[in-house]
Formats: sequence, structure tokens, C-alpha cells
Amino acid sequence: MYAPERQQEILRLARDGGRVDVVSLAEEFQVTAETIRRDLKALDRAGLLRRVHGGAIPAGRLDFEPDLAERESTAADEKDRIAKAALAELPSGGTTILDAGSTVARLAGAIPLDAQLTVVTHSLPTAARLADHPGIQLHLVGGRVRHRTRAAVDAWALRAYGEIRADVVFIAANGFSADHGLTTPDLAEAAVKRAAIRAARRVVLLADSSKHGQEHFARFGNIGDVDLLITDSGLSPEDATAIERGGTEVVRA
Repeated sequence: MYAPERQQEILRLARDGGRVDVVSLAEEFQVTAETIRRDLKALDRAGLLRRVHGGAIPAGRLDFEPDLAERESTAADEKDRIAKAALAELPSGGTTILDAGSTVARLAGAIPLDAQLTVVTHSLPTAARLADHPGIQLHLVGGRVRHRTRAAVDAWALRAYGEIRADVVFIAANGFSADHGLTTPDLAEAAVKRAAIRAARRVVLLADSSKHGQEHFARFGNIGDVDLLITDSGLSPEDATAIERGGTEVVRA
């Protein structure tokens, strides 16, 4: 089978199944994983597929949402640098909200043992990282737990965030841009993120540069709602300047 024929079949499989992965495709077509990666790269450049960790999804799938393990392993070095830079934004002795998200969870894991904080979160993975921290008063927001993200959503979570006021919220997004704002695939998660933003005096977005320009189904804010964006050096100076024009400070870690 010639490469164009294989790529056409890969595109069909992606559109039928919602996504494809490198290992399965290599077995299917009896070629190496590197050959499949080249095929996916070519289809990505053509705008027909979008590369994700381990495979690809059809272009334009605004509702695609990677699972927890995939998010944890994607852009790991960049997320570690972002989390380290975010430590400077923690309010000493104050109150912070930690949103559900892999980069925010890394921030939670990096909080020094001598830190004194009140932390509110609706994320089970984040709460688990902080449960034994000696200096943190931890408040876990309840609600229906989404299996995909291990985050509490719906009425209980919204009510809890409506009853508090925090110094800062560290928010996550699946996509962000000056044009399309802050987006995520799920409407219930978007509602909780919106409530968390309203509950804080200062909003800090933690998002690696691969999220820039991505647009997802549920919009939960404007880029102007963010006081500070901490991202990595993969965000170009030109894109950072465009975001800063809206009043958002940008740190490229």
C-alpha cells in the first residue's frame, strides 16, 4: 500500500472512530510506528487530523477530551516549569482555589511543606496531593464526579463556589486565545470554572503553549478575565503581546 492510500484509510478510521492511535495503526497496516507518525504528521499539516499524545483525532472535533493519564504525560517538562513559576503567586497565609487540571495538580504537588495556606478544590487528584500537607487547610468541594477528569461538577459545586471568596484562583483550560477566550470540552466543567473565577479576586491561568489557539465546545471566559497567564516559551512573543493587549500579564516559563 502506498503512503497516500494508507493516509486516506487512516483518515477514514479517525473519522469513523473519533480517534486513532499509533500502535494500533502500525499493527493494522504492518508498518513501523515511525511510519505511522509520519503519516499523522502529513495529515496534520494538511489540516485533516489533529495530533494528540499517542495518536490523532479528526480536525474540528471541539468536544474531544483526553483522559487523565494522557493529560499527565503530555508536555510534562513545560507543565513542571509552569507549576514552579506559579509558586510565586501563592498568597502567603491566604486562600486559593485550585481548578481541575494536570498543570494545576502539578502546582499542588510543588507547594513547599512550610507553606501556610487555605486551599479549596473540586479536583480529586489535587485534593489527594494535598491531603497530608501539614500547613494546608484543605476544603474539598463536592458534587457529581466526572470520570474523565475526576472533578466535581453540577449544583453542589456551583453552590459551594458561590459561598466563598478567595485571594487567587489557579484555573486550567483546554484552549485559550485572544479571539476565542477560555474553552473546555464539557459544559458542566465550564460552569464550575466560571464559578471559581467569580469566587476569586485574582485569576491566574496555567496553560502550556500547545493549548494556545485551540477552541473547544464550552466557553467559560474571556482572556481579559485572566490577570496573569503562566505558560511556556513555546508561546511566541507575538502571541504573548496580543494577549497582553487585552490587559493580561504573560509569563513564559
